[in-house]
Amino acid sequence: MVVAAFSITTTYAQNTRNRWFPEKQSFGALSERANANAVTIVAGGPEGASLSIAHDLSAVLDDGEEFRVLPLVGKGGGQNIRDVRFLKGVDLGIAQANLLNAFRRSNEIGNLDGKIVYIAKLFGEEVHVAVRASSGIRSLDQLAGKTVNLGRASSGSPLSARDVFSRLNIKIEEINLEQPEALEKVRTGQIAASVLISGKPAAPMTKVTAEQGLRLLPVPFAKSLQDDYLPGVLTSEDYPGLVRAGEDVETISAASVLIAYNWPKGSEPYRRLEDFVGRFFSKLDAFTQSPYRHSKWREANFAAPLAGWARFQPAEDWLARNRETLTARRQFNEFLSSRLGVDAPGSEEERERLFNDFVKWSQEHERR
Repeated sequence: MVVAAFSITTTYAQNTRNRWFPEKQSFGALSERANANAVTIVAGGPEGASLSIAHDLSAVLDDGEEFRVLPLVGKGGGQNIRDVRFLKGVDLGIAQANLLNAFRRSNEIGNLDGKIVYIAKLFGEEVHVAVRASSGIRSLDQLAGKTVNLGRASSGSPLSARDVFSRLNIKIEEINLEQPEALEKVRTGQIAASVLISGKPAAPMTKVTAEQGLRLLPVPFAKSLQDDYLPGVLTSEDYPGLVRAGEDVETISAASVLIAYNWPKGSEPYRRLEDFVGRFFSKLDAFTQSPYRHSKWREANFAAPLAGWARFQPAEDWLARNRETLTARRQFNEFLSSRLGVDAPGSEEERERLFNDFVKWSQEHERR
């Protein structure tokens, strides 16, 4: 009887173990599957737009077991370029094009040609310069010799901000503070200005109220900046606490780009990125037209080239195959916006049906 009881107990224990604790081999298969279908993307910190953009990529493209997009909180700008170049496990990154060019010129992280490729240009990251409204400072050159916050030393803003001041030949006394602390010091007159480079609306600036007595300083689109920057504008709709109603503040913006390490064709990381490109580009409307995604997606021009840099080959191939469809979609979206005054009428299925009808109508119109 004792032997029988022991036998029954042992059998029960084995069955329980098999049910709740699969063999190591099955865990290994699960691990391989999970890693084979996941890409990581390093973005900026919580105060910038790029982390929201990375989250949107995950929200739209993440398909559970079939495909995963894992956003990583990074330090932005130059550090993201370093991470894509050197860190194992980082597949993609969001970085400013002007910093790519700066690293190429300096060669401080080696020759990037053939190492870093881009997938698409995304959006502009505007230069915000906040000053005290009563300070009397009306132009950027009046900051010469004054104390100016360029943001956390580990963030992306200081690199681009230094570049802008250098190109404009404006020498400042730089400090590196978190934006909330810096804006308070601007308000009390302890420092002259605080600079933030981020896609609008940038969270730290949206929290400023009119009662704090701050305003945004215009940044000129000077000839010395035109190689790496574009003109931009900040409005009262973007920042009601910093810009008077109905007024605009001219500024400049740096192009934000989705980059990747240039893995050899046929390698496993290359295959994952190729899969990512197909899923991403086939769902462009889910980013650019959905009211649930960051407004910066509406600035994206996925087919636009990035001068001097090579595009990831599967992305180049996809765009070549689908250029006519992309043009038709852009015309369709412009038509809806101009005629109906809306960005995303109906459901995604309804929008797709309308687009297909639009394509058929266009083809029939061309044959006449």
